[in-house]
Amino acid sequence: MITKETVRHVAKLARLELEPEEENRLTAELGAILGYVEQLGLVDVTGVEPTAQAIPMQSLLRADRVKPALTVDEVLQNAPSPEQGMFRVPRIIGE
Repeated sequence: MITKETVRHVAKLARLELEPEEENRLTAELGAILGYVEQLGLVDVTGVEPTAQAIPMQSLLRADRVKPALTVDEVLQNAPSPEQGMFRVPRIIGE
């Protein structure tokens, strides 16, 4: 059973300020939620295998394939100002 004191305690832990009408509403709502959870505990699950997914999952990603990599020249082809085989970027430290 959820009490107003429990709601106040949870609100304090969550650093929430509740108005008295909010405390009343949340007490009823949390009580209903916990009542539903208790009903779930009464369901007979004998013979039901534990599972992490309700339906089978398939990966939509393609399999990894090894392919030839780009050459340094190909990589730097669109760089605004390559320098000695590297990307030249603006200096941001120690200006």
